[in-house]
Amino acid sequence: MSAAQPSSEPSLRRYLDHPRGGPTVLRIVLGTQLRRLREAAGITREAAGDAIRGSHAKISRLELGRVSCKERDVADLLTLYNVTDEAVRSDFLKLAGRTSTPGWWHQYGDVLPGWFETHIGLEEAASVIRTYEVQFVPGLLQTAEYARAVAQLGHPRSTPEEIERRVQLRVQRQELLTLQDAPRVWAVIDEASLRRPLGGPEVMVGQLRHLLKMAELPNVTLQIAPFSLGGLAAAGGPITILRFLEPDLPDIVYLEQLTSALYLDKRDDVDHYLAVMDRLSAQSESPRESMAILERLLKQES
Repeated sequence: MSAAQPSSEPSLRRYLDHPRGGPTVLRIVLGTQLRRLREAAGITREAAGDAIRGSHAKISRLELGRVSCKERDVADLLTLYNVTDEAVRSDFLKLAGRTSTPGWWHQYGDVLPGWFETHIGLEEAASVIRTYEVQFVPGLLQTAEYARAVAQLGHPRSTPEEIERRVQLRVQRQELLTLQDAPRVWAVIDEASLRRPLGGPEVMVGQLRHLLKMAELPNVTLQIAPFSLGGLAAAGGPITILRFLEPDLPDIVYLEQLTSALYLDKRDDVDHYLAVMDRLSAQSESPRESMAILERLLKQES
């Protein structure tokens, strides 16, 4: 058994015994462990790629969790890395088998872009989700009626059936918030998104009431960035930062665009966006005052 094996086994065992986050997270955990074994064995990506009849680029994608892993490839890599303990090999191969198991969101593949699937998987495994929204209420906090208005705005050529599928997907995502081990959600919402009558006055009244209800959950913190702030620390689009309890998963910054998304996990990038989120939170109204703002907006709309 190589020297790296004892530290890899507990991490794999945790995910085998208590899977969370679906194949997205399992691929990242498995890839991270394989990278550690490769580096401990002093083997290059090129040599590892040769061992599985691939390239160094394939090894790179595998180690970053971008692709699922064939059990045969994992077995060959473990042999190359001199991992001979049968219990450890068994854990690796079981985890590899699960990386290709579809997540619950696979049923929405007809309306779910591939770049967003990764986000849902990471969201499911996160312990803390910090988000800042400019134009809309955050997806995890939207009512079905508000989500429908957002979907119609973003996908004007979709059929009514496709719109409803998108709404169902969003609503099912929100079940995450009331799980026993639900993540902590800390959302900063721009006042502009609350004053924009998306879907009409009735929809906005329902959305404001829903935000007040969500803010009562012990794992949800809401802050409002008021107009009075003028310029904000996050000049630009929405930002989401996902943090995980599992040490094999680094913090990840998610930046959504119109037809794609960026996932940043380099330490410098993450630190930059964490500093931006910290400044936003410091500049915004306190959670208590934010609730008072929501109450005032609700009275104005009602």
